[in-house]
Amino acid sequence: MKSTLNKKDDVNGTIVIELEKADYQEKVDKSLNQFRQKANIPGFRQGKVPKSVIQRMYGKAVLVDEVNKIVTDELTNFIRENKLKILGEPISDDSEEKRVDLDKDQILTFYFDVALTPEFDLPIDKNTELTYYQVKLEENLLEKQMDAYKQNYGTYASIEEDAKDTVLIKGTLTEMEGDQEKENGQVIENAILMPSYVKEEAVKTRFIGAKVGDSVVFNPMRAYDNNEAEVASLLQTTKEHVKEMNADFRFDIAEVTRYQEAELNQELFDRVLGEGVVTTEEEFRARVATELSNQFKPNTDHLFIHEAKDIIVEKMKDIRFPDAFLKRWLLESNDKKTAEQVEADYPAILEDLKFHIAKQKIVEENEIKVEFQDIEALATEVAKAQFAQYGMTNLPADVLQNYTKSLLEKEETIQNLYERATEDKIISWLKENVTVTEKEISSEDFNEMMHEHSHLHGEHADDHAHGEVSEENEETAE
Repeated sequence: MKSTLNKKDDVNGTIVIELEKADYQEKVDKSLNQFRQKANIPGFRQGKVPKSVIQRMYGKAVLVDEVNKIVTDELTNFIRENKLKILGEPISDDSEEKRVDLDKDQILTFYFDVALTPEFDLPIDKNTELTYYQVKLEENLLEKQMDAYKQNYGTYASIEEDAKDTVLIKGTLTEMEGDQEKENGQVIENAILMPSYVKEEAVKTRFIGAKVGDSVVFNPMRAYDNNEAEVASLLQTTKEHVKEMNADFRFDIAEVTRYQEAELNQELFDRVLGEGVVTTEEEFRARVATELSNQFKPNTDHLFIHEAKDIIVEKMKDIRFPDAFLKRWLLESNDKKTAEQVEADYPAILEDLKFHIAKQKIVEENEIKVEFQDIEALATEVAKAQFAQYGMTNLPADVLQNYTKSLLEKEETIQNLYERATEDKIISWLKENVTVTEKEISSEDFNEMMHEHSHLHGEHADDHAHGEVSEENEETAE
């Protein structure tokens, strides 16, 4: 077997693979013998079918299959062993003059066109200027977060005053029959009701102003406008059980509770951030402000790397690429695309491709490596960010660890995290090797800028909000 690369120019080549009979005949014979052992052909006992019959029935198919396997493996090995940097994937040259004739050819010759990554110098240095935005948090956003924490970590407490429409009224619900308790009727010992949810105004009015020790008789189905789900919840049963119910119930009020916001004290600090992390309101506000600001980092990083992309792509405009091959490959690899669509999409695809190979060059030339611990650390940050969306900032260590572990069980997630970790290291490298101007911007102005950027580039506003990677066209590079 012989394999060579014939370069047409700096970015186009053909890999030629030549097979002699000795390269494949042993494998073909072995496969035919396996067919012979398993074949169940009328007139012959299993395993006793003559070789000539097996050859006549399966010989050509087995030969094609084994040759294809050998050629595929050889193509992969040749690219790897010769460290060829190719774009896209090899495309078989099936032109008539290069077709293989298995019946006549003594040497089977296969041709694969390949696109070669162009050689170039990194077009960035300390003369390259990039902007990194530092988002300044408005005071009202911090106050909103403070209010959210006070609301989320508040509790219901018993009150002595009369009930309002938003209090929780607790007590016992007893099914009635006329003016008397129904014999063997329903009794709900720990019933809970909030007047604001009651639809019937007359009943709602009787609960508003009530106090501990009072009783209110009402018909739940009428009070909740025949909403079976709400009545079932009140009576702590199923919707099916209340379908035909039309009885009155007496609510004996045992407790009236009102929701009270949490105070900005040590108990709240510990619940939000962890025990003893901060001890004063000033420290708490500073820590929360920092965490809120950190939520902007994925987007500030995204704008930074996108500006780097624009500059790099512009400086690579004169580098020659195998455009004809890439368009052909894009068309052949996606049967839903027309030549016109590929032509229209190609400029954007080429920009992504240029930036992709530039990033690869940064990684290779600077020996940037992503270890598994980098992926684990990033997975933990992603998990924290996802929980933080719901105000859950002080997760127990085992909960965070288990959720992070679940993220790392998905191959697609690991790949996304690997790409993100690599990009984080590229961002760090850029910050050290170009001239970075830090620019302070209000969170309101930054959000507006991000919205305009997303609209201009066809991105979703939250594509980059939690460290996720979305590079639609990077599959054009291997």
